[in-house]
Amino acid sequence: SGNYYNQGEIRKKELEDSCGILGIPASDVTIIDHRDLPDNPAVEWDPQLLATIVLRHIEANNISLVVTFDAGGVSGHANHISLYTAVRYKYCCSEILLLFLCAGCLVLVLESVNLLRKYISFLDVPMSCLLPRDALFILTEEETEQAKRAMRCHRSQLLWFRRLYVHFSRYMVVNSLRLL
Repeated sequence: SGNYYNQGEIRKKELEDSCGILGIPASDVTIIDHRDLPDNPAVEWDPQLLATIVLRHIEANNISLVVTFDAGGVSGHANHISLYTAVRYKYCCSEILLLFLCAGCLVLVLESVNLLRKYISFLDVPMSCLLPRDALFILTEEETEQAKRAMRCHRSQLLWFRRLYVHFSRYMVVNSLRLL
């Protein structure tokens, strides 16, 4: 629920506001508040528990595409990496793999890039176009501004380095993904 600094209720509201800017209604936002999945950048979550929760959500909502972090978690954030580990855990188990394939559910993972590429914004577009990937999303100027407005909704998390991230990160402009 985003309660790392005891700001869970604030961060829930910020998430709903951010999703609203992106055109996602609050009724489509699911917030997991589980005591064994604490919001803490240093805590690795139990992959089996998280995989079970994610799979239940996929099945209940008839989801055909999952987009998650890769093994680097974009920033090395342990919770982000745990999401990748959990999806990979369930995706690679034969019975679950069969479920994913039968349901037509694809999994895309967001590519973590080195620090230089991470903070050169739109200048990373040519490199991203040249390197192998399964999907590439390049936002228009209007979409980039919308993404920045959505990020600014997370006021409780906008420390100085995240403000720099919003202005300079390539992830605000270009995202390369690979199929799991």
